[in-house]
This record gives sequence, C-alpha cells and structure tokens, in this order.
Amino acid sequence: MTNHYYSRTPDVESKPFQWEFTLRNHRFLFKADQGVFSKKEVDFGSRLLIEMFELPEVEGPILDVGCGYGPIGLSLAKSYRDRTVHMVDVNLRALQLAEENARLNHITNVKVYESDRLDGVKDGIFAAIVTNPPIRAGKKVVHEIFEQSFEHLAKGGELWVVIQKKQGAPSAMEKIEQLFGTVEIVEKKKGYYILKAKKR
Repeated sequence: MTNHYYSRTPDVESKPFQWEFTLRNHRFLFKADQGVFSKKEVDFGSRLLIEMFELPEVEGPILDVGCGYGPIGLSLAKSYRDRTVHMVDVNLRALQLAEENARLNHITNVKVYESDRLDGVKDGIFAAIVTNPPIRAGKKVVHEIFEQSFEHLAKGGELWVVIQKKQGAPSAMEKIEQLFGTVEIVEKKKGYYILKAKKR
C-alpha cells in the first residue's frame, strides 16, 4: 500500500475538496485531497512555522521542502512577493494540488516541482529553506534533508524546521548543530519546536 503522504503516487482514492484558511493575515482558498499530509486543515506545526518565519538578510529564493498542497510555500510567497519560492515534494498528488492552489490564490512567484528530499533541486542556492519534514519517512530521510539543505543554502542563509519533541526534536537539533555549528530554538509551543540554523 502506498497511502503515505510521502509516497510518490498515493493509491487512496482521490476525493478533492476545498476550504478557506487565514495565514499571515492573508485569506487562502485551499484545495486538498486524500493521500496528502494534513488534508483537512493547515496543521499546527506548519502554522507555527509560517507565523514565526522571518526572512534572512541575504538575497535569493526560498525553498519549501515537503510542500504538500502548499500552505507554507504559498503563504511565504504571498508575504514576500519579490522572492521566488521553490516548492518541492515527492508526492505527485500534493504537487498537483500545490500548483492548483497557487492559481486559486493568484500567486505567481512560485516554482512547483518533484523532488525526493532535495535530489530534484538542480538550480539555485537559497536564502532560506523551510521544512515540516516527513517524520514518518524515517530519521535517515529527515537527516538527509538537513544535510542537503546545508549544501543548498547561501552563506548567511537559514534553515527553518518545525518538529515535535516526541517525534525527534532532540536528535534533529543534534544533527543540525553538527552541520551548522549552532541551532536556535525560535519557539516552543504545544510540544512543537521551531528550529533555525544559519550557514556561516
């Protein structure tokens, strides 16, 4: 069975539906479906990451790794119109929804494409990389996202991660610190950590 949201082609039946949500003081219309992460509402972790994110001072695009149907990437694209936001996921159904949601919300400064971790990210060094990583895909996958993010960040660029304490925040912090030299806890709420690391 490939019903996981981190499967390339979920085999659960498609039953799309739409709903509205406010993020960063912007009203969004989202189309979601079965077989994608947090399909009925923007999950608390993603909302916290969206709320806490601040743009680094360095120039360049933003990358949303594991974008799902698009709430993180699209809300940042709407807030930072002068930046291009790359949105990647391994789930083809999620990518189709992300593209549709960009159109529904008249957001044009995005590039949506398939990538397993950051393997499909060919062009560009990023000012910021944001991720609500696919915890259920396993620690190895999550840590590879951190490693590849370090390689794809500009000097002074920042990695922003949301992760639950019970789902591996301590080991994530250890891994990020190993890569970046330091990691900052920006916020802790309801068991979720917002982590930030700057590439020196």
